[in-house]
Amino acid sequence: MPSTDSSIEVARARPISARIEAVDVLRGLALFGVLAINLDTEFRVTFFEQFLPSPVSAAPIDRAVGAFLKMAIEFKAFSLFSLLFGMGLAMQFEHLADRSDRLTLLIRRLLALLAFGLIHLVLIWNGDILTEYALAGFVILPLLFAPAGIVAVAAGSALVFFLALPWLPMSFGFPDSAWLVAHVAVAREVYAHGTFSEILAFRVSEIPHIASLHGYVFARTVALMLFGGLVWRSGLIANASKHGRLIGGVAIALLGFSALLSLLVSKVMAPVGLALGGAPAIVATNLLPVVLAVGYAALVIAIVNSTRYRPLLAWAAPVGRMAFTNYITETVLLGLIFFGYGFGLMGKLGIAAAFTVGLGIYVAQVFLSRAWLRLYRFGPLEWLWRTMMYGKRQPWRRHRPVPVGGLAE
Repeated sequence: MPSTDSSIEVARARPISARIEAVDVLRGLALFGVLAINLDTEFRVTFFEQFLPSPVSAAPIDRAVGAFLKMAIEFKAFSLFSLLFGMGLAMQFEHLADRSDRLTLLIRRLLALLAFGLIHLVLIWNGDILTEYALAGFVILPLLFAPAGIVAVAAGSALVFFLALPWLPMSFGFPDSAWLVAHVAVAREVYAHGTFSEILAFRVSEIPHIASLHGYVFARTVALMLFGGLVWRSGLIANASKHGRLIGGVAIALLGFSALLSLLVSKVMAPVGLALGGAPAIVATNLLPVVLAVGYAALVIAIVNSTRYRPLLAWAAPVGRMAFTNYITETVLLGLIFFGYGFGLMGKLGIAAAFTVGLGIYVAQVFLSRAWLRLYRFGPLEWLWRTMMYGKRQPWRRHRPVPVGGLAE
């Protein structure tokens, strides 16, 4: 057996072999969705303001953009990211198959992510998702060693548990409307006009309430990660070019089913007596983001593996390869734009104007990510994460710049 140092050198010499461009594209697109939703619900306004009724005086353009975000992106982007995280963990598990210290490395990878998440949660933004992903990663890690059938049962059970939560006794509850109104009034003042230390103290005080919300969706996150791992293990993505029709058919079926669920839970079908109500409506509403996220993923994979349509989405691969760096960069920038220690724009922009700000940030990241990856093998935080995982400084500079079309190694 080769020495530990020599094994590390092999791992350092190459990223995950035969990078799958579709996964990078999916990350890049999901990142935009997360940015758009975070900006609208947790930077433009305070975190808990999203749970209060929207002002009826909003301009038509704001109502239109808000409706688009709610129908096409809200919850779906986070569900897609959960699916991709599970896929990525399964890729790492497979990549390290010849390593006797595989479990140790994966534990160190998740511990490093947890450290990043806690720092991000406390010092930058308490809407952080990295902490939840690291904790969910520890839950699914043992199942990476299990047969696919057991993983499928675990994923299905976690999803069923999530769908049943509205009827189960829980140790955590959602704040009532009186608490929300009072809290939002204080939060608006602190976040829009406070100093960094004042915002930090208030942010920390909110964490227990936000943790309850994470607790509510934790089972969904675990289920999606397990489904993502199953998708990777199936070989559909690695051999997508051989299964184009199947993947395309899955995309059409899931997107069609999502459209049907949307109609059934809306008032559109009420005149013909087909609208869902009560428990079925709650289940359908909670299931919809999961189905739509998987449908989006299948559609993107089908497009990226199509010679004709691949250029439509290939631009998103570099930003997806640096998703960790770009995610943290986004929250730092949004904090500077909307919080009191920066420009203090919280509460001053409508949905459409804020969306434009987010779009500008994302477009800049697309170009900067592409330029960075011509010179470096990883994004800065991806490199640091990898170095912490292997316990040894990883090389990240390329010997020579790669050509424009050569980023998807």
